[in-house]
Amino acid sequence: MSNTMGAANFDPRSGSLVERLLFNNRLLVVLLCLLATLFLGWKATRLELNASFEKTIPANHPYIRNYLQYQQELTGLGNAVRIAVENPRGTIYDAQYLETLKNLSDEVFLLPGVSRMHMRSLWTPATRWVGVTEEGLEGGPVIPDQYDGSATSLERLQANIARSGEIGQLVALDAKSSVIYVPLLASDADGKALDYAQLAGKLESLRVKYEARGVRIHITGFAKIVGDLIDGVQAMLMYFALAVAIATVMVFWYTRCVRSTLLVVAASLVAVVWQLGVLSALGYALDPYSILVPFLVFAIGMSHGAQKMNGIMQDVGRGTHKLLAARLTFRRLFLAGLTALLADAVGFAVLLIVDIQAIRELALAASLGVGVLIFTNLILLPILLSYAGVSAKAARRSLRAESAEAAGAYKHPLWAWLVRFTQRPHATAAVVLAAVLGVAGFAVSTQLKIGDLDPGAPELRPESRYNRDVAFMNTAYGASSDVLAVMVKTPDGRCSQYDALNKVDALEWQLRQIDGVESTNTLAQLNRRMLSGLNEGNPKWYEFLPNQDMLNTVTANAPRGLYNDACGLLTVYVYLRDHKAATLTRVVDHVEAFARANDTQDVKFQLAAGSAGIEAATNIAVKKSWAQMLLLVYGVVAVLCFITFRSWRAVLVAVLPLVLTSFLAEALMVTLGMGVKVATLPVIALGVGIGVDYALYILSVTLAQMREGKDLSESYYRALLFTGKVVMLTGVTLASGVITWVTSPIKFQADMGLLLAFMFVWNMLGALVLLPALAHYLLKPKAAAPAVHPSRSQPRPVGVGG
Repeated sequence: MSNTMGAANFDPRSGSLVERLLFNNRLLVVLLCLLATLFLGWKATRLELNASFEKTIPANHPYIRNYLQYQQELTGLGNAVRIAVENPRGTIYDAQYLETLKNLSDEVFLLPGVSRMHMRSLWTPATRWVGVTEEGLEGGPVIPDQYDGSATSLERLQANIARSGEIGQLVALDAKSSVIYVPLLASDADGKALDYAQLAGKLESLRVKYEARGVRIHITGFAKIVGDLIDGVQAMLMYFALAVAIATVMVFWYTRCVRSTLLVVAASLVAVVWQLGVLSALGYALDPYSILVPFLVFAIGMSHGAQKMNGIMQDVGRGTHKLLAARLTFRRLFLAGLTALLADAVGFAVLLIVDIQAIRELALAASLGVGVLIFTNLILLPILLSYAGVSAKAARRSLRAESAEAAGAYKHPLWAWLVRFTQRPHATAAVVLAAVLGVAGFAVSTQLKIGDLDPGAPELRPESRYNRDVAFMNTAYGASSDVLAVMVKTPDGRCSQYDALNKVDALEWQLRQIDGVESTNTLAQLNRRMLSGLNEGNPKWYEFLPNQDMLNTVTANAPRGLYNDACGLLTVYVYLRDHKAATLTRVVDHVEAFARANDTQDVKFQLAAGSAGIEAATNIAVKKSWAQMLLLVYGVVAVLCFITFRSWRAVLVAVLPLVLTSFLAEALMVTLGMGVKVATLPVIALGVGIGVDYALYILSVTLAQMREGKDLSESYYRALLFTGKVVMLTGVTLASGVITWVTSPIKFQADMGLLLAFMFVWNMLGALVLLPALAHYLLKPKAAAPAVHPSRSQPRPVGVGG
């Protein structure tokens, strides 16, 4: 086909059925896409940003099933908020402070989504004391019935708190603050899902209102983390906009063509609009952890769009009519682009194996986003460019390398250097260096931890208000808010039996010896305290005696949080120093070992409730899914590459650079102190999706040239001129955009920006350097045609089909 062929000489009936169907009905395709954009854009404006505690936990894990089975009998051991009210002018034994605490407690009680039955503060009736007096065992509400704010009432309150066991729980060790414990429901009174943004906003309003009255408010809990992340969305969107602006500027710098640059960016943004609109139409919402997905869809769209634009621009530069150039580029790159996007979509869909609804919804959002790119960037963009064309000056500029080559000039130094990696010395050096980096990266990646590695919320900056509040709680109360609850099942009415309580007592003692356990609380411990109290507080009587009548008496007067109404479920409360992965693992492993050794038909120890127990179950589910996910992602990518190339050698050439990037990315996570958790689990899979695009575009053109009889060096050089330049442009552009995220006030976004920038760059280097080096050892020319030296070959369009 002549390079100067016009549209008049082109047979519109040529090409595949898909090509003819699309390009022979261009106007209809554009109108349909316009209607879809208007409709989905309207739906996208109705997309909600919210989160759900239940969606972040593995609902089918045995720990969670146990927790959900007894959820109604456990006193708020799930999703909860802790509000510490501090008196900066003295202690809590102050009438004005207590009045302020009462008013705040009453307002919190009325907030939507609060489990009012289980809410606790010094003013709630369920907060009780039990003690030994001259008349025997007595008890009652911590706030005296006749409380009037007088000095006498305050003294009685102080005595009651001392006998309540709430020091270190509801009351600070230094008595300068107390906690309002607020368990939350999954939905409000109207049955609607709890709106975390609204709840967090109301909590902040209460903070401002009551701090004006002379107290300091500290708030922790999942709802507050989500609220702070949602508050930070505006800042996150500003960084997204900056990344889009950087991408636009970089693409224009490369093309020097305004219309094609705007069309590439617009097509990628249309894909994001479609994705958000489809999610809204399906009834889904975005949560703070999946808000990065739209940008990743934009990034993948830019990668594919730039390839289409570059192909059309080069053909127009050779004198081809813009319609014909669009069809030829579609014909050459549609298969490679479709394979890459299908690999992306299926790779993201692999995340559905993770038994956490938030990750499954993220997988669905990512797969939908990649799916719509097939329409917006592989189909709509070439058709729009067939109408708009490209700047003639920009088109001629895109062929400077070929023009210089045709004139006998040397090829660009960068291309000349990259082509050397198809030859033995440089190929060997690249493969050896990659092997060394891979081994080192794998060795470091084995230290990658599951779960949180720091106290507080790792999604937020250490200096954030939330993490400062967590630090206050840990210091003032001698333990974190991380509670792990072990459920001990007995037959109804037999929770006070000696055999059951004796085993609980043994487990409690063992748990206290574990590093990271600050304290425990059980019915067995209450029996010890009561026995000592009944004997004038003599510590020699702090024993657990096999006296069933004594056990029954103490149980009858014990607070219901230690056992349920049917006396068939005991709760072992384990208060931890933090919720780091290592701490949770030590405790959980010990409880499981104890259960295996001590479970009987009548007494069964079951994990787990409480915030730390739920997080332990989440960590276990993430750890199980991590290796499975990576194996399936690479398996899917390998199968699709094999279907495309029909060569196991080509599959290795495409996939091995991605594996190296994964090892190095995991090593970077170790270096940065990032654990694998709900927020970070999908990132490696998403990074593989970006990387496979680069490899497929370069390898497809290289193989097509080799089928024409060219040697590897010549074929790779042609691939560099046609698709390699755009791979380099895309890698640098996207990395430049996301690296700006490191300054984000949201640490989660900052970490993801650094990790994604690393993966963009390393995937690019893998496609440009390691891929040709591996090809030198693995790819064999199918034709024995003599090699053509690049400097003497004539420029011509290249294609996947040869």
